[in-house]
Amino acid sequence: MPKFETTRHVPHSAQDMFALVADVEKYPGFLPLCDALTVRSRKERDGQTILVADMTVGYKAIRETFTSQVHLKPAENCIDVKYIDGPFKYLHNIWSFEPTGQGACDIHFSIDYEFKSRLLGMVMGSMFDRAFRTFAEAFEKRADVIHGAAVQPA
Repeated sequence: MPKFETTRHVPHSAQDMFALVADVEKYPGFLPLCDALTVRSRKERDGQTILVADMTVGYKAIRETFTSQVHLKPAENCIDVKYIDGPFKYLHNIWSFEPTGQGACDIHFSIDYEFKSRLLGMVMGSMFDRAFRTFAEAFEKRADVIHGAAVQPA
């Protein structure tokens, strides 16, 4: 089981970054390996949203689709993703967004997964590992496009 965790400080608010990551339908436009994403269902409950979504990832000739439950918790600045079905034995990832003042935040991203098939794990594993390591950066770049890049002091 591959596991990856990172924290990135970004010049965007926790609310803006939460909204960006929560907007899963936009992933194919900027997220590495994401070829398609379809939301199957969306339920609102107690200020939280639970989505069930199919994400298709691809690399060269290999394409795999998996289904996850995405639990959006805006009051906690947290997004919890749990695997339902597809090529993994399990997959769990968590995003949290911690305000750090002056319109900035720390993004905490962790993912833990294992493929069902040892062969698929060997073929896709290192590529997935590299992609997951770039996810938080991809969201930061997307935030710069949407909300504007922060001006660096001279």
